Amino acid sequence: MKFVDEATISVQAGKGGDGCLSFRREKYLPKGGPNGGNGGNGGNVFLIAKAGLNTLADFRYARVFRAKNGSSGSGRDRTGRGGEDLYIEVPAGTVVSDRDTDEIIGDITAAGATLLVAAGGRSGLGNAHFKSSTNRTPRKTTKGKAGDARQLRLELKVLADVGLLGLPNAGKSTFLRAVSQARPKVAEYPFTTLHPELGVVAVDVGRSFVVADIPGLIAGAADGAGLGIKFLRHLGRTRLLLHLVDVAPLDEQRDLAADVRAIITELERFGGDLAARERWLVLNKIDLLPEAEQRRRGDALLAALDWRGPIFHVSALSGAGCRELCQRVMTRLEQAEVQVQPVADQATW
Repeated sequence: MKFVDEATISVQAGKGGDGCLSFRREKYLPKGGPNGGNGGNGGNVFLIAKAGLNTLADFRYARVFRAKNGSSGSGRDRTGRGGEDLYIEVPAGTVVSDRDTDEIIGDITAAGATLLVAAGGRSGLGNAHFKSSTNRTPRKTTKGKAGDARQLRLELKVLADVGLLGLPNAGKSTFLRAVSQARPKVAEYPFTTLHPELGVVAVDVGRSFVVADIPGLIAGAADGAGLGIKFLRHLGRTRLLLHLVDVAPLDEQRDLAADVRAIITELERFGGDLAARERWLVLNKIDLLPEAEQRRRGDALLAALDWRGPIFHVSALSGAGCRELCQRVMTRLEQAEVQVQPVADQATW
């Protein structure tokens, strides 16, 4: 199924049923009094996160959703039937906002979680509700209220612990294939990844984490170059970023430090806290270089960047260094879970 990470839908909650005007008319009760019942409440509209659903593609075809109206009340003090609630299935990780006001209504992050997005209209009152000692034959009723109507913007942010960053052909998809069972497309040309890919990395029994690979970034992505930066939102929930760098590019004169700075610039232009989030440097494709040349290029890159964070040397193709990196990532994530301060705010580890 084609990956879709944004959608706009219209929701309409049900109208409340009207109150009933009725009097008892039995043979031996000529003045039986009012017995008009209240209407039923209108149905609500909920969004519910469905396990296994990972796209908003279904909303390309169904965009308008209406809950059932409540029924009107009737005589003999009978209340109308309430309108049935409507549940709309969405993937876990969906952020819901009002398209007209840009107000964020909620964030559905767990399978089975529900979010009320449109409340049903309240029921009207029958004339039995208005009877009193001074008004024994009320002829007053009220109409049911209309339900909420909203235009919603749905935005999917994948749920992952670790995000992969890098230029096209840095080896992110190959790395994901090496450490998980995910099988993203790999080819010798750029932009083979067209949408986010997820993989589960099993480090040991009961110890695993989720990695998200997004399409590669290039300089000017914030202005729409390449595939732009619209997929960066999918890294918003991650706790750690792995920045992959191709240390053996075809152009041997390529400035690797400039490539790293270009990605950092795009993170800053995207906004939020991505640029400040904990980020590890991963030098990939070491299998293409002699050991001495690996060290030389790595040292030159660190000096040019004045890099003081963690750095790893791996080959996603051969698997060299990948297992050790995943072990360190798992340990870091486990440490973060027992700390009060968020990972993104920590300068040391």
